[in-house]
Amino acid sequence: MSSPVNVSVEGSTGIIELARPEKFNCLSLEVHEHISDARARFEADRAIRSILIRAQGKHFCTGADLTEVKGKLGDPAALDHFIAFGMKNLRALETSPLPVIVAVQGLCLAGGIELMLSCDVCFAAETAQFGDQHAQFGLIPGWGGSQRLTRLMGLRRALDLMFSARWLKAAEAREAGLVNHIVPDADLHQAALEYCQTIATRSRTGIAEMKRLAREGADLGIDQQMRLERDAAVRALPGVDVAEGLDAFENRRKPVFKG
Repeated sequence: MSSPVNVSVEGSTGIIELARPEKFNCLSLEVHEHISDARARFEADRAIRSILIRAQGKHFCTGADLTEVKGKLGDPAALDHFIAFGMKNLRALETSPLPVIVAVQGLCLAGGIELMLSCDVCFAAETAQFGDQHAQFGLIPGWGGSQRLTRLMGLRRALDLMFSARWLKAAEAREAGLVNHIVPDADLHQAALEYCQTIATRSRTGIAEMKRLAREGADLGIDQQMRLERDAAVRALPGVDVAEGLDAFENRRKPVFKG
């Protein structure tokens, strides 16, 4: 039986590929487990500098596996585990020291948009569409969608998207702050991979610290944010990557980071 998730490495990029195109890459507990295992493996490998999440087929992901959800409705413990594990998995992507890039084609709906929202940078194909379908089926988000949508879009726009269950085209999603880059459909995976390769030329420790500062600081007041960044800078400046960067600047060469 084939795996619902393909895991591979290309250069310094760890690739997690949803591989259930016949089910529109819906997210089962098994899929979450595979994603979690792959993330942990990539984080432990010092040669890996970024993670790219992508999907096979016409659509990125249309949500949770509702057949599996329906089968757990009579078992509260199993249902709680399904929701809790998915939430923990997406939170681990969000807080991973590695930058997590996502490439979206076709439909990205409900649980699919929750997965996309947990990533750091989103590439979208020109024909991609984004939406939250929970209200259409009497459901509510369970993997952080209501919170992350509100943070990125603002309260009113997030509520409108959740209430209406409408789909945003890629350009609308970018205007709303959900998408970073829009590329031709045929160029999607290559464009995202090239972005990851660019990240590989940066300091691994520096990238990880900037991500931590941005993520943790979002929940703090301005004075706490400034102290968070100040403390991190004091720790980072004596590091080997900073020394390498400064030497490269002085000698007009490209830095080679090893931290």
